[in-house]
Amino acid sequence: MVNIWREGLRMDKPRWLILLVDLVLMSGAFAFSFVLIFKERNGLELPDMGGGQLDRLLGQLAIVGSIYLLCFWIFQTYRSVIRRTGLRDIQQLAIAIGVAFALSVLVSHLIHWKIEYLPYFRSIIPFSDTQLLFHAFVTGFSMSFARVLYRALYHELLWNRKDNRIPVILFGAGNMGNTTFHFIQSTSRNKYRIVAIMDDNPTRIGKRIQGFKVHDVARLNKDFVQQYGNPHELIIATDKHTPERLQRVVKLAEPIPLIVKIIPDSARLLAGEVATRQIRSLRIEDLLGRKAIDLDNPAIQEEMRNKVVLVTGGAGSIGSELVRQIAATDCRQLIVLDQAESALYEIQQEILGYRNPMRFRCVVGNVRNEAFMQRVFEKYKPEYVFHAAAYKHVPLMEENPYEAVMTNVWGSCNVACLADKYGVEKFVMVSTDKAVNPTNVMGATKRVAEIIVSCINKESKTSYIVTRFGNVLGSNGSVIPLFEKQMAKGGPLTITHPDITRYFMTIPEACQLVQEAGVMGRGGEVFVFDMGQPVKIMDLAIQMIQLKGYSYPEDIGIDIVGLRPGEKKFEELLANDENTEKTHHEKIMIAKVSPQDMLVKKAKIEELCDLVKSADPEDHKMELVRLIKEIVPEYKSQNSVFEKLDS
Repeated sequence: MVNIWREGLRMDKPRWLILLVDLVLMSGAFAFSFVLIFKERNGLELPDMGGGQLDRLLGQLAIVGSIYLLCFWIFQTYRSVIRRTGLRDIQQLAIAIGVAFALSVLVSHLIHWKIEYLPYFRSIIPFSDTQLLFHAFVTGFSMSFARVLYRALYHELLWNRKDNRIPVILFGAGNMGNTTFHFIQSTSRNKYRIVAIMDDNPTRIGKRIQGFKVHDVARLNKDFVQQYGNPHELIIATDKHTPERLQRVVKLAEPIPLIVKIIPDSARLLAGEVATRQIRSLRIEDLLGRKAIDLDNPAIQEEMRNKVVLVTGGAGSIGSELVRQIAATDCRQLIVLDQAESALYEIQQEILGYRNPMRFRCVVGNVRNEAFMQRVFEKYKPEYVFHAAAYKHVPLMEENPYEAVMTNVWGSCNVACLADKYGVEKFVMVSTDKAVNPTNVMGATKRVAEIIVSCINKESKTSYIVTRFGNVLGSNGSVIPLFEKQMAKGGPLTITHPDITRYFMTIPEACQLVQEAGVMGRGGEVFVFDMGQPVKIMDLAIQMIQLKGYSYPEDIGIDIVGLRPGEKKFEELLANDENTEKTHHEKIMIAKVSPQDMLVKKAKIEELCDLVKSADPEDHKMELVRLIKEIVPEYKSQNSVFEKLDS
C-alpha cells in the first residue's frame, strides 16, 4: 500500500487535476461559509437548505466560482509543482484569492445595484460581504494546507523514512542554522536526519525550532548523544564562525567522538538546497587560531593590468596558486616556468579554462640553466617576476647541499641578475621563515638568496622585494598531507618532538600577501607576514585524528621519532637583530634587516656560485656549507654532520 502511495506521489500530476482539486476546495469552503454565516443569523439553528436556500447557495457559488476560476487561470496557481511548494507559491495563491475576493464583492454590489433589471438574480441576493471574506480565508487556508500536506507526505514517504540517513546534531540556531534545518528537513534526496539542535548563544537556548528544543552546547557529551539516538556527525551552521568558537565546539565533540562538518561562510549568501550541498568536513585551516587573511585590493588588479608576468616554480604549491590568482587578472601574458613536467602539465590544463587562454605560456626549464633563462627573458621580456622556484624540504637538502646551493643560491642569482639586465620592473622573491637564524642548509641557502637580492637591488633600477612566511597548509610535503596519508594507513602519526611548533597559513593567503607585498614594495624590503600564534604540532595531530572521527590514542596513536637533521623546535620570522615597521596593511610588516658589508658578502657569494658550478655533489659538501656559514654567520647547524664546522 505504501509503495502505491509512493508511486502516486512521485508522479507529476496533470495541471487540470490540480485545478479541479482547487475548485473543489474552493466550493467546499463556500458551502461551509454559507452555512456558517446563515447559521449565525438563525441563532443556533442550521439554515433550511431545502428549496430556496439550496438554489441560493448554488446560484451564488456559480458566480463566485466563475470569478475564482478566472483568477486561478490568470495567476496560474495550478502550474506550480506541488511537492516543491514554497513561500513564493503561497504568496501567488494569496494574491489570486485576494483579487478573487475583491472581484466577488464588486460583482455582488453591481448585481444588487441593478437588481430590477436582473430578475433571475433576485432569488440569490443578497450576498454577504462577511461570508465572502470568510470564504476567502477558508479557501486560502485549505488550498495552502493541501499543498503543504502533499509536500510533507511526499518527503515523509519517499525520503524521510530512509534508514540510511545519517543522524546529526545541528549546531546553530541563528539564520544560517534555521536555513540549514529547513532544507535538511524538507529537501528531497538529503542524506541527513537532524536529531537535536544546539547553540552557545544564551538568548537562543531553551527556545524551539519547529518543535526541536535548542540545547546548550555545553551539554554535549556521551550521555547527551546516547539520549538522542547516537548521532554520527555534528554540523556547524552559524552566521559567523571564528576559530576560537570552532575550537570550543570541536573540543566538546572530540571525546565522544563526533565527525564535525561545517557550512562555510560563503554559503550564507546562498539559499536552500545549494547551502546544504556545501556541507563539508571541518578542516584544520578552520582552526588556525586566527581569522583568515582576506585581501581584496584593487591595486593588485591594476598593477598586473597589461603586464607580462613570469612565475618561476609555477607548478609548485605556492607557484601554482600564484599562477591561478594572476591568471584571473588582466595581465597581457603569463609565463609559467618549472622543471617538473607532470605538475606543469596539470596547471597548464587548468589555466586553459581561463579567459583568453592564449595569454598563457608554460615553459619546461630550470632556473639553474643560465643560457636557457636568458633566452626566456629575451623572448618574453617579462615586466614582473615572481621567483618561487626553490628546494624546500629540510632533511633532503641537509643530505644534498650541492642541490640546495645550485637551485636556491645560483638559480636565484641567475634569475635576479637577468631581471636587472632585461629591465624588469619588479622582482618578488618568495622566501621562508627558515631563513631566519637558520639551523639547516635549506634555510641558510634561502638566506643567501635574500642577501643576493638585496645586493642587486642597491645597484639596479629594478625593485627587488623579499617576502617571508612560515609553513603553508596543504603544500606538497607539508605536515597535513603527511598526517592524512598516515591516517589512511591506520596510523600512527609521526612527530619529531612533542614541543615542536610552527606558523601556518593557507596557500591562497600566502599568494595574496605575496602579490600585495609586490604592489607596495619599492625595492630592498623584506616583508614578513603576521601569521598569528604558532601552532603546536602535537595539538594539530590530535585535532586531525578527531576531525576524522577517530579517538586518540585508542584508534590512532602518535609516535615521537626525534628531530630530523637541521630541524628547529621553534621557527622565527625575525632574526635577533631585526625588528619591524608597519605598512598600510595590518598583516604585512617590513623587517628592518641589519646593515651588512655587502661587498664582502657579494664576493663570498660569487665564490660560492663558482664553487658549486664545478663541485662534486658528494666530495665538496663540507666546503660548500663552510662558505654558506661565512656568508650567514648566524647559521648554526643542529642535529647535523655540519655541526663540526661551527666549532
